[in-house]
Amino acid sequence: MVMEEKKENRVDPKACSYITFNTVDWVDIFIRPVYKQIITDVLNSFIVSKGLIVHAWCLMTNHLHLLARCDDPGGLAHIEKEFKKITTNKILEAMDTETDLRKSWMLERFEHCSQSLKRLEKFCVWQSCTNPSCIHFREPFRLKEKVLHIHENPVRDKIVDLPEDYLYSSARDYAGVKGLVRITAIDFNEVLKLMIKP
Repeated sequence: MVMEEKKENRVDPKACSYITFNTVDWVDIFIRPVYKQIITDVLNSFIVSKGLIVHAWCLMTNHLHLLARCDDPGGLAHIEKEFKKITTNKILEAMDTETDLRKSWMLERFEHCSQSLKRLEKFCVWQSCTNPSCIHFREPFRLKEKVLHIHENPVRDKIVDLPEDYLYSSARDYAGVKGLVRITAIDFNEVLKLMIKP
Protein backbone atom coordinates (compact mmCIF):
# COMPACT_ATOMS: atom_id res chain seq x y z
CA MET A 1 0.00 0.00 0.00
CA VAL A 2 2.88 2.39 0.76
CA MET A 3 4.39 1.52 -2.66
CA GLU A 4 1.11 2.44 -4.39
CA GLU A 5 1.00 5.85 -2.67
CA LYS A 6 4.55 6.63 -3.77
CA LYS A 7 3.69 5.63 -7.34
CA GLU A 8 0.67 7.96 -7.41
CA ASN A 9 2.71 10.90 -6.10
CA ARG A 10 5.35 10.52 -8.82
CA VAL A 11 5.18 13.25 -11.49
CA ASP A 12 3.93 12.06 -14.87
CA PRO A 13 6.41 13.35 -17.49
CA LYS A 14 3.64 13.56 -20.08
CA ALA A 15 1.41 15.69 -17.85
CA CYS A 16 1.34 19.46 -18.23
CA SER A 17 2.54 21.90 -15.64
CA TYR A 18 0.92 25.25 -15.03
CA ILE A 19 3.75 27.59 -14.05
CA THR A 20 3.96 31.28 -13.24
CA PHE A 21 7.28 33.11 -13.36
CA ASN A 22 7.05 36.36 -11.37
CA THR A 23 9.62 39.14 -11.47
CA VAL A 24 11.18 40.16 -8.16
CA ASP A 25 9.13 42.76 -6.31
CA TRP A 26 6.67 42.53 -9.23
CA VAL A 27 8.87 44.92 -11.22
CA ASP A 28 7.07 45.84 -14.46
CA ILE A 29 10.01 45.13 -16.73
CA PHE A 30 8.01 43.72 -19.64
CA ILE A 31 6.49 47.01 -20.72
CA ARG A 32 9.27 47.49 -23.28
CA PRO A 33 9.32 45.45 -26.52
CA VAL A 34 13.04 44.60 -26.23
CA TYR A 35 12.50 42.64 -22.99
CA LYS A 36 9.35 40.96 -24.31
CA GLN A 37 11.28 39.84 -27.38
CA ILE A 38 13.89 38.18 -25.16
CA ILE A 39 11.20 36.03 -23.55
CA THR A 40 9.66 34.94 -26.87
CA ASP A 41 13.09 34.24 -28.39
CA VAL A 42 14.22 32.11 -25.44
CA LEU A 43 10.91 30.21 -25.36
CA ASN A 44 11.25 29.42 -29.07
CA SER A 45 14.87 28.41 -28.59
CA PHE A 46 13.93 26.03 -25.75
CA ILE A 47 11.11 24.55 -27.85
CA VAL A 48 13.56 23.75 -30.64
CA SER A 49 16.62 22.70 -28.64
CA LYS A 50 15.44 21.50 -25.23
CA GLY A 51 12.24 19.60 -25.92
CA LEU A 52 10.03 22.20 -24.24
CA ILE A 53 6.40 21.80 -25.32
CA VAL A 54 4.35 24.94 -24.69
CA HIS A 55 0.58 24.50 -24.85
CA ALA A 56 -0.31 28.02 -23.67
CA TRP A 57 1.53 31.14 -22.58
CA CYS A 58 0.97 34.78 -21.74
CA LEU A 59 3.56 37.42 -20.89
CA MET A 60 2.29 40.26 -18.74
CA THR A 61 4.26 43.28 -17.48
CA ASN A 62 5.69 41.44 -14.46
CA HIS A 63 4.97 37.74 -14.91
CA LEU A 64 4.84 34.91 -17.42
CA HIS A 65 2.24 32.13 -17.39
CA LEU A 66 3.02 28.81 -19.07
CA LEU A 67 1.14 25.58 -19.55
CA ALA A 68 3.95 23.32 -20.65
CA ARG A 69 5.67 19.96 -20.49
CA CYS A 70 9.01 18.71 -21.74
CA ASP A 71 11.00 15.80 -23.08
CA ASP A 72 14.14 16.97 -21.24
CA PRO A 73 15.44 14.21 -18.91
CA GLY A 74 15.89 16.82 -16.16
CA GLY A 75 12.25 17.79 -16.43
CA LEU A 76 10.69 21.21 -16.25
CA ALA A 77 12.62 22.11 -13.08
CA HIS A 78 15.87 21.93 -15.08
CA ILE A 79 14.38 23.97 -17.94
CA GLU A 80 12.95 26.54 -15.51
CA LYS A 81 16.37 27.08 -13.90
CA GLU A 82 18.08 27.46 -17.26
CA PHE A 83 15.30 29.71 -18.62
CA LYS A 84 15.61 32.07 -15.66
CA LYS A 85 19.40 32.19 -15.95
CA ILE A 86 19.46 32.85 -19.71
CA THR A 87 16.64 35.42 -19.70
CA THR A 88 18.20 37.23 -16.73
CA ASN A 89 21.54 37.52 -18.53
CA LYS A 90 19.90 38.69 -21.77
CA ILE A 91 17.69 41.21 -19.94
CA LEU A 92 20.72 42.65 -18.12
CA GLU A 93 22.63 42.89 -21.43
CA ALA A 94 19.69 44.70 -23.02
CA MET A 95 19.45 47.07 -20.05
CA ASP A 96 23.00 48.20 -20.80
CA THR A 97 21.96 49.46 -24.22
CA GLU A 98 18.43 50.67 -23.42
CA THR A 99 17.65 54.19 -22.27
CA ASP A 100 15.15 53.48 -19.52
CA LEU A 101 14.48 56.04 -16.80
CA ARG A 102 13.77 53.20 -14.37
CA LYS A 103 17.01 51.34 -15.12
CA SER A 104 18.82 52.23 -11.86
CA TRP A 105 15.73 51.52 -9.79
CA MET A 106 15.18 48.12 -11.46
CA LEU A 107 18.83 47.11 -11.09
CA GLU A 108 18.67 48.08 -7.43
CA ARG A 109 15.62 45.85 -6.92
CA PHE A 110 17.28 42.93 -8.76
CA GLU A 111 20.51 43.35 -6.76
CA HIS A 112 18.70 43.65 -3.43
CA CYS A 113 16.80 40.41 -4.10
CA SER A 114 20.01 38.58 -4.96
CA GLN A 115 21.70 39.82 -1.80
CA SER A 116 18.77 38.93 0.43
CA LEU A 117 18.71 35.39 -1.03
CA LYS A 118 22.52 35.18 -0.70
CA ARG A 119 22.88 34.26 -4.35
CA LEU A 120 26.18 34.08 -6.21
CA GLU A 121 24.71 36.05 -9.10
CA LYS A 122 24.73 39.81 -8.60
CA PHE A 123 21.17 40.28 -9.93
CA CYS A 124 17.93 38.30 -9.73
CA VAL A 125 15.20 39.20 -12.22
CA TRP A 126 12.86 36.32 -11.30
CA GLN A 127 11.42 35.21 -7.99
CA SER A 128 12.71 31.77 -7.04
CA CYS A 129 9.29 30.22 -6.35
CA THR A 130 6.99 29.26 -9.26
CA ASN A 131 4.63 26.76 -7.55
CA PRO A 132 3.94 24.58 -10.60
CA SER A 133 0.77 22.53 -10.58
CA CYS A 134 0.43 19.30 -12.54
CA ILE A 135 -2.51 18.78 -14.90
CA HIS A 136 -3.07 15.49 -16.72
CA PHE A 137 -4.53 15.15 -20.21
CA ARG A 138 -7.23 12.97 -18.65
CA GLU A 139 -8.52 16.21 -17.06
CA PRO A 140 -9.62 18.08 -20.22
CA PHE A 141 -11.92 20.51 -18.43
CA ARG A 142 -9.19 21.51 -16.00
CA LEU A 143 -6.74 21.89 -18.92
CA LYS A 144 -9.19 24.09 -20.81
CA GLU A 145 -9.85 26.16 -17.68
CA LYS A 146 -6.09 26.85 -17.31
CA VAL A 147 -5.70 27.76 -20.99
CA LEU A 148 -8.62 30.20 -20.71
CA HIS A 149 -7.25 31.62 -17.45
CA ILE A 150 -3.87 32.23 -19.09
CA HIS A 151 -5.40 33.85 -22.17
CA GLU A 152 -7.80 36.07 -20.20
CA ASN A 153 -4.99 37.81 -18.25
CA PRO A 154 -4.77 40.86 -20.56
CA VAL A 155 -8.57 41.08 -20.69
CA ARG A 156 -8.80 41.07 -16.88
CA ASP A 157 -6.15 43.83 -16.81
CA LYS A 158 -8.18 45.79 -19.41
CA ILE A 159 -5.29 45.85 -21.91
CA VAL A 160 -7.43 44.32 -24.70
CA ASP A 161 -11.11 43.47 -25.20
CA LEU A 162 -10.46 40.01 -26.64
CA PRO A 163 -7.70 37.56 -25.65
CA GLU A 164 -6.61 37.04 -29.28
CA ASP A 165 -5.93 40.79 -29.63
CA TYR A 166 -3.00 40.50 -27.23
CA LEU A 167 0.27 39.90 -29.10
CA TYR A 168 2.25 38.25 -26.28
CA SER A 169 0.01 35.26 -25.75
CA SER A 170 -0.98 31.97 -27.36
CA ALA A 171 -4.63 33.11 -27.53
CA ARG A 172 -3.87 34.17 -31.11
CA ASP A 173 -2.83 30.60 -32.01
CA TYR A 174 -6.03 29.18 -30.53
CA ALA A 175 -7.98 31.75 -32.60
CA GLY A 176 -6.28 30.57 -35.81
CA VAL A 177 -3.66 33.34 -36.07
CA LYS A 178 0.04 32.48 -35.93
CA GLY A 179 1.52 33.73 -32.68
CA LEU A 180 5.05 34.66 -31.62
CA VAL A 181 5.89 31.36 -29.88
CA ARG A 182 5.85 27.91 -31.52
CA ILE A 183 3.18 26.38 -29.33
CA THR A 184 1.54 22.99 -29.53
CA ALA A 185 -2.14 23.86 -29.23
CA ILE A 186 -4.33 21.40 -27.38
CA ASP A 187 -7.18 20.00 -29.49
CA PHE A 188 -9.79 19.66 -26.75
CA ASN A 189 -12.14 17.70 -29.03
CA GLU A 190 -9.44 15.07 -29.54
CA VAL A 191 -8.69 14.97 -25.81
CA LEU A 192 -12.38 14.41 -25.08
CA LYS A 193 -12.56 11.64 -27.71
CA LEU A 194 -9.66 9.86 -26.00
CA MET A 195 -11.51 10.15 -22.70
CA ILE A 196 -14.63 8.38 -23.97
CA LYS A 197 -12.90 5.65 -26.00
CA PRO A 198 -13.66 2.17 -24.53
